Amino acid sequence: MSTKLIRLNQVIARTGLSRSRIYQYISEDKFPSNVSLGGRSVAWVDSEISAWIENVIGQRDSNLLYGYDIN
Repeated sequence: MSTKLIRLNQVIARTGLSRSRIYQYISEDKFPSNVSLGGRSVAWVDSEISAWIENVIGQRDSNLLYGYDIN
């Protein structure tokens, strides 16, 4: 299995989060950290972003299962 790195624009497109929200969640340990590519370039591990998305969906489904509104 190969590990794929994705850039910020792809993370934004996949998650629907803004740049500032991504970095806020990282600082709160609620989102996968980025990987330095040297200089000011960073990327994220694609499988970690996929796992985060699945976790968010799972939390939503758990809340609906138990009758809680997550809004």
